[in-house]
Amino acid sequence: MIELYYAPTPNGWKISIMLEELGLPYTVFPVNIRTGEQFEPEFLKISPNNRIPAIIDRAPADGGEPIPMFETGAILIYLAEKTGRFLPKDVRGRFKVIQWVMWQMGGLGPMLGQHGHFALYATEQIPYAIQRYRDEASRLYAVLDRQLGKTGAYVAGDEYSIADIACFPWTMTHKAQGFTLDDFPHIKRWYADVRARPEVQKGLAVGKFDKTPFTEEQRKNMFGKAAQQAQ
Repeated sequence: MIELYYAPTPNGWKISIMLEELGLPYTVFPVNIRTGEQFEPEFLKISPNNRIPAIIDRAPADGGEPIPMFETGAILIYLAEKTGRFLPKDVRGRFKVIQWVMWQMGGLGPMLGQHGHFALYATEQIPYAIQRYRDEASRLYAVLDRQLGKTGAYVAGDEYSIADIACFPWTMTHKAQGFTLDDFPHIKRWYADVRARPEVQKGLAVGKFDKTPFTEEQRKNMFGKAAQQAQ
C-alpha cells in the first residue's frame, strides 16, 4: 500500500516508526544518500527537495491515483488523517499536536542538524558556528523539557501523537552531539517511555545507519555541493 523511500536517519526514522505504529503494510525502497541517489530524476519526481524520506500511497482514501508525499511533517499528518490515529479530531487537540510537529520541523530538527554538522562532520572546525548551534540546541532541549514537565506524559498532552514521533528520532542523537539527558529530566523520562515501545524499536530497525567515514564524493552528496547538479 505504502512505498517508503528511505534512509536510516532521524528524518527517515520518523516515517518508519509511524508506519510501524499504524501497522500499515509498506515496502521500503532504500535511497543511498551517500552515493547521491537522492538526486536521481525518478526520486526527484517524488521529493523535489532531494531529501529523504518520501512516500507514495498506492491506495489513497479517495480511491484515486497514487499520492506522492515529501516532507516528514506533511507525511505524518497525511498518515494520521488516513488512519484516524495519533492526531486528535477536536480542533484544540489537533492544533496543539500540529504546533509541536511544526516546532520540530522548524526548530529541533534543523538546529540539531546544523550542530551535528559543524561539531561532528565539518572538515573545518569553526568555533563560532559550533557554539552558535550548540546554544540553540540547548535552548530547544530546554523548551521540550519544560513542555514535557507541564504535560507529565507526551509532547502535546496526555496521548502519544505524531508530535512524539516527530521529536523522538532527533533526541536519539543526544549522546553523539555531546548532550546528556540528565540535564533534562522530563525528556529523560519521556525518552525512555517512547524508546521502549515495540513499534518504535521496529521502526528504528529498518535499515542500518552507516557510521563509516565519508569519502570526498560522499561528503559532496551529503552536504549540498552536488545539489546544483540536480537542476
